[in-house]
Formats: sequence, C-alpha cells, structure tokens
Amino acid sequence: FADRVSDNMAEFGGSWWFLISFAAVLLIWIGINLAEGTTGAFDPYPFILLNLMLSCIAAIQAPVIMMSQKRQEAKDRLRSFNDYRVNLKAELEVRHLHEKLDYLIS
Repeated sequence: FADRVSDNMAEFGGSWWFLISFAAVLLIWIGINLAEGTTGAFDPYPFILLNLMLSCIAAIQAPVIMMSQKRQEAKDRLRSFNDYRVNLKAELEVRHLHEKLDYLIS
C-alpha cells in the first residue's frame, strides 16, 4: 500500500497539473497577502508561513520520490533479469538450430 501511495504521489508531483496548480496557489497566496498590506495580511511580506509550508512540502516530497525511484529500480532490475533469461534461451535455441542445420548438411 505504501509503495503504491508513494508511486502515485511521485507521479502527481512530477506532472504539469501539479506545477500549474502549485504556481497558481503561490500566486494567489502572495497576491492576497500583498493586497491586504502589512496590517491585515495573515502572512505579511517576507512570507514566513509560506516559506515554512514550502520547506515542509519539500521535506515530505523528496523521500516519497526516492521511495518511488527505489521501487522503480527494483522493477527495472527484474525486467532486465527477465530480458537476460529470454535472450539466453533464444541464444540456446539458435545454437540448437545451427546444430540441426549442420547435421542436415553433413
């Protein structure tokens, strides 16, 4: 379950939908706080709360992406091992066919 969640989060985190929606939320956040000024804004100009939230997102997103990459690496390793076995079997079949052709020729 956790592997599937990390795969889905990594897939979403690397999509255009995430980038566009994240940029829109940042622009709205900054716009609202700049329009309210220093007195009425919930996060005035150096945007400390926004920086904290961005740091938390980065701190959570990086391990999730690494977990997804680790899982993908394991899948790739199994796929390459399967390819190796298929190629080995094909090579043995070709060698066997050569032996049959050599037998027929002689």
